[in-house]
Amino acid sequence: MICQKLIHLPDDAIQSFEQWRPYPKFAERKAWEALPEATRAAWIKAGEQWLGEPWPMLRATDILAFRRDGNRRRYETPYFGRRRALLAMVMAECCEGRGRFLDEIINGIWCICEETSWCVPAHIWSAAEHGGLPDQLAPSVDLFSAETGSLIALTLYLLGDELNTVSTLLPARLRREVEQRVIEPALTSDHYWWMGIENPRHMLNNWTPWIVSNWLVCILLDDQPARRTASLYKAVGCLDRFLACMPADGGCDEGPSYWGVAAAALLDALELLRSASANALNFYDEPLVRALGRYIVATHIADNWFVNFADAGARLAAPAHSIYAYGVCTNDNDLMQLGANIWQRSQARPGALPAFGCDLKRALQATFRFPITLAVETPPPLVRDAWLPDTQVVTARDRAGTAEGWFVAAKGGHNAESHNHNDIGSFIIFRNGAPLIVDAGVGEYTRQTFGPERYTIWTMRSSFHSLLPTLDGVEQQAGRTFRARDPEYEADDQRMCFALDLREAYPPEAHIGAWRREIDLRRGDCVTVTDNYTLTGDVGEIAMLLLTPSTPTLEADSSISLKSCMLPEALASADGTIAIEAEGAEVTLGEIAIDDSRLSPVWGKRLHTIRIVLRQPARTGRLRFTFRP
Repeated sequence: MICQKLIHLPDDAIQSFEQWRPYPKFAERKAWEALPEATRAAWIKAGEQWLGEPWPMLRATDILAFRRDGNRRRYETPYFGRRRALLAMVMAECCEGRGRFLDEIINGIWCICEETSWCVPAHIWSAAEHGGLPDQLAPSVDLFSAETGSLIALTLYLLGDELNTVSTLLPARLRREVEQRVIEPALTSDHYWWMGIENPRHMLNNWTPWIVSNWLVCILLDDQPARRTASLYKAVGCLDRFLACMPADGGCDEGPSYWGVAAAALLDALELLRSASANALNFYDEPLVRALGRYIVATHIADNWFVNFADAGARLAAPAHSIYAYGVCTNDNDLMQLGANIWQRSQARPGALPAFGCDLKRALQATFRFPITLAVETPPPLVRDAWLPDTQVVTARDRAGTAEGWFVAAKGGHNAESHNHNDIGSFIIFRNGAPLIVDAGVGEYTRQTFGPERYTIWTMRSSFHSLLPTLDGVEQQAGRTFRARDPEYEADDQRMCFALDLREAYPPEAHIGAWRREIDLRRGDCVTVTDNYTLTGDVGEIAMLLLTPSTPTLEADSSISLKSCMLPEALASADGTIAIEAEGAEVTLGEIAIDDSRLSPVWGKRLHTIRIVLRQPARTGRLRFTFRP
């Protein structure tokens, strides 16, 4: 799609290195001084927080920690700290214009240029040959080497003349590092899986647009015309292969947490292409591009709560300016509303800045191209129903435009999704914008998260997802052959019903002949989950689990009451009741202690469990669970 259009453009359609001016440089003071005073003050304050602070140390043993015990944080914390500090001080210097931050900017870029590798240890694929340490002579292009390349290239673009007055070596060094660590290896190597060249059948994911969007910055700021052109064609070919992998419904099977580096990264790349071609390369009317944007709207529950299937957190600091920008570019009012609402709510803390991480291009894009007004309060869209037939994700609420009442989300799909959890048939329930029945989410990333031990982690297993049956210890398995069958979806003003068969999500030893699950939202009334099953052999035990942040109490009539609990950040869970219709079911209450750095800020110290067990179940049966206020 993109490459085909690029091929047919005139030779001069892509602006040259000298012509392309995506953002004002430091010397263009009028543009920087015309920014709102609050914006300039916030960036200057952000930069001041790093003045006088020592630049974080990156030690060889912190790289080795990943191979030795799976720890990613020891190296990544100082690694990203360097880059966040550099971004903040570059923006502060450009906003203030007094040279106050320039020395520390030089220290920062010098530290980064002295790093043996710009990759994080988890992505140094050749490290095993060297005991876990990177080889300086074999640079690799991963997510964060590309992002670092973009940061360094844009720092040179903005402040190149100022750096040159200190030493002519500085611009030359920065240019050489970007060439050797990003531009040359990406152009000359086809073996990177995220390119989709060596193995065209490999499903691409967020890595492709995330890397390509940063690679494009390096490409467009490359002063070598022939290399620039060759790199540009190769990069857009990667984007085309990524789009060919995407479902027509725009679903992100990696979860909403990854929308910001998947669909939003695609937007970053498309914006760069549009800008460099003076709008000749514009793809915002493409149905797939528009659909990829809307996923974040479909999975928004209320405030910062999002549907957290796959490796997603239930509470998300969503990239407000990227969401808003996607809406502007595709003329989607819902996206513009959601992005504006998220940003405006964040301004409850005066002087707050978006969480750009290490992404200088997004900071510039948000500042100059897609600023969000604070003058008019914007409500979130809160769409009533969304059905993604390819991804097999459904979301529904009582009424559009309000978080009051019920919200339910459920999924089918298969168990070979990117960042997959074995969770076919799972669901979550919110009431009045607060969580009632939840998916725990994903804990802190370690070596085990993306290795053969992934499905030993409790948050990834089907037995810890909503009412997914475990039959004599047999759970859902990972792989594309383990999938939902025969999904059905209906919605009208009175109800939403989603049904699917779970049989093929399990191996044969589970003895499932059929397991038809129906999730029914009766708007303004209740949510019911009904399972009709048939077994092909005798099973000693069927066990199912619900996770809730609310305090459960088992009542005399075997129903369960759920009492609201306080959560971190002065939030609360929801109240409710659960009626269980399952002959002979044993119900026990328990809890899972939470001490994980990613889960604790969402759920606090624990999640409560409701375990339902059927012993010696009949070969055919029906189970029903009704959730009411």
